[in-house]
Amino acid sequence: MFEVKNIEEVNLTENPVIAQMSKYNHEQLLFCNDNETGLKAIIAVHNTVLGPALGGTRMWMYNNETEALNDVLRLSRGMTYKNSISGLNLGGGKAVIIGDSRSMKSEALFRRFGKFVNSLGGKYITAEDVGISPIDMTWVSMETNHVVGLPGKSGDPSPVTAHGTYVGMKACAKEQFGSDSLAGKKVAVQGVGHVGEYLVSSLAKEGAEIFISDIHEPTLKRVAETYGAKVVGLDEIYDIDMDIYAPCALGATVNDETLSRLKCSIIAGAANNQLKQEDIHGRAVMEKGMIYAPDFALNAGGVINCYSEVKGLAPEWAMGKAEEIYTTIQNIVKRSQSENVPTYQIANKMAEERIEAMGKVKLPL
Repeated sequence: MFEVKNIEEVNLTENPVIAQMSKYNHEQLLFCNDNETGLKAIIAVHNTVLGPALGGTRMWMYNNETEALNDVLRLSRGMTYKNSISGLNLGGGKAVIIGDSRSMKSEALFRRFGKFVNSLGGKYITAEDVGISPIDMTWVSMETNHVVGLPGKSGDPSPVTAHGTYVGMKACAKEQFGSDSLAGKKVAVQGVGHVGEYLVSSLAKEGAEIFISDIHEPTLKRVAETYGAKVVGLDEIYDIDMDIYAPCALGATVNDETLSRLKCSIIAGAANNQLKQEDIHGRAVMEKGMIYAPDFALNAGGVINCYSEVKGLAPEWAMGKAEEIYTTIQNIVKRSQSENVPTYQIANKMAEERIEAMGKVKLPL
């Protein structure tokens, strides 16, 4: 017979999951398992002060459940900050599905995931992320209305994400080089999936010298041929002579090992959680004289696109809102330089200030 401990005997601080939630101040975690469809997923709701938590679903073959949990906690926290600093009335959440996106997808799996999303009653709104397509979201939408980024609506958020990243990169160039022109600048784009390719396209139109790397060889070859980019190795990308490093794949690529090799003046890409350890590597970047564009402020175009669907706004509104990322990044960099504080701290503070202010608005009279 299952034995339940007396409540006074239970020490929640001994639970590593609760400890992780407390560390980042998360509101809720939902662990999802379904043996019939093979679904193994985690949904993290970080903060809903500004509104329902919106953030994409990522499908990735994590090495273990602990790695997946760490990722979803960091990503969902980043969504809270991203939505806040972008001026959106949304909280932050994220979901991860553990599995190979090239071989394990099925209608049944995504519909079962949709049921889990629906069980949260609108507290979490999902969308596509790494390893997920608009078609996958269509399957999810068969079981819940709490999904955006569907075909025929706002659709693929990648073009808006890439545009925001591009204009934010130009803002960094303005502060670092005195001009926001990227013509002739050497830009290394790490990861040329949906967002990375759109970014490469914008850079090519402006006349930048582009270097690219990616784990998927066919995509790498096609993008190189289409835009005249030079292919470099997965590890070689950290050693090339470049002006701007644009990580557009997975996070934590700015770390002790890579910072000793990077020769860039600007780090500005669409990947989430680019700093392996914010407190260590955010300051190290600043001390090297590099400008780091905080990822959640720079890559907010995707969630802006999703917000336009939630509110029924036109696609033109989303692109116009993404243009504001230029000013946001410029303000972060200027404030960082005047206060001698790393850019990530400034961005965090700006996001937290809005959440705190709006929390007061919601207090009962």
